[in-house]
Amino acid sequence: MTENRELQLYFHIPFCERKCLYCDFLSAPGSEKEKEAYMDALLEELEGRAEDFSDRTVSGIFFGGGTPSLVSGERIKELMEAVRRCYRLSGSAEVTMEVNPGTADGDKLLCYRSAGVNRLSIGLQSAKDEELALLGRIHDFDQFLDVWEAGREAGFQNMSVDIMSALPGQTLDSFTETLYKVLTLEKPPEHISVYSLIVEEGTVFAQLFKEGKLILPDEDSERFMYGETKRILEEHGYQRYEISNYAKPGFACRHNCGYWMRKDYLGFGIGSASLIDNVRFQNSRDLRKFLEDPLSCREELQRLSREERMEEFVFLGLRMTRGISPLLFRREFGVSLEEIYGGIIEKNQKDGLLFYRIDPDTEEKMLALTDRGLDLSNYCMAQFLLS
Repeated sequence: MTENRELQLYFHIPFCERKCLYCDFLSAPGSEKEKEAYMDALLEELEGRAEDFSDRTVSGIFFGGGTPSLVSGERIKELMEAVRRCYRLSGSAEVTMEVNPGTADGDKLLCYRSAGVNRLSIGLQSAKDEELALLGRIHDFDQFLDVWEAGREAGFQNMSVDIMSALPGQTLDSFTETLYKVLTLEKPPEHISVYSLIVEEGTVFAQLFKEGKLILPDEDSERFMYGETKRILEEHGYQRYEISNYAKPGFACRHNCGYWMRKDYLGFGIGSASLIDNVRFQNSRDLRKFLEDPLSCREELQRLSREERMEEFVFLGLRMTRGISPLLFRREFGVSLEEIYGGIIEKNQKDGLLFYRIDPDTEEKMLALTDRGLDLSNYCMAQFLLS
């Protein structure tokens, strides 16, 4: 084994105050007793897995959910202390905590910061209170402003905001109003994620849609929102580094970039996924099973074939605007990108969806999606499936 290999950690905290109407994530309200038992089990799993990764350096940690900010600062501090005790944690590691407005105050954020959290990702979704109510969110815009200001006052210099577009009843004007309210904060975010609403099966929104009770913006309006997002954010100094993500220079989310670049990551908690040495596996989604024995709940193990690794290299890597490296592809698979995908690349170049660019940082030739290709990314990337 190569010494000092990189590893990212992900902690799934599945509890929330109330399920949002559009949400299909593995999350649900929980009692204080359940939350405490879950945090105990997370700690047990974290400590119990450590020996297998003694040769790794942890370069990043991400607390996702659910609503991780429902957990006390003391319990997060306890987990971070265990990471430092049982794993080799890089001094420059990026440690992200997802936060929902209405679930954290200044004291809790100060505690997170003292525990080692150095990046906050705040779920705003909309600056319009009527849109937030339609989504089933528990907060209003004033509560977002409270947690935003508390984060800055606690000393966080790396803060992200999540926004959603194509919401029920949303117009281009109401969407851009949200963007501008975020951009005119006293100290605007270093990172902004903008996701189009997708009506997922099994959600309240899916049922309302089937019943004809969910009125969404038409395709043209959704396309205008998508286009305005890019224009407005780039005008304000944000670089689009992935299909739905924009950042000021140097503030791209390292956890997400690691995922798209297929770096190894280890998930803890129910439903959490992992990729280790080209093996994907996932923890059971059964809360009872996890609480009973957190070290015996892995399932869905998949050892990736060479073809599957090639596919992932392309369709995950192309999500990033920097593109994928033909040089790295050859290094990893012993064959050129063009030998495997030459016809597909040529076709999509002719269709204006792919192009070769020179990375200004490395001067390396990269294959990337054009702006039009990013708009049609699902169509384009599906062509790279080999099986």
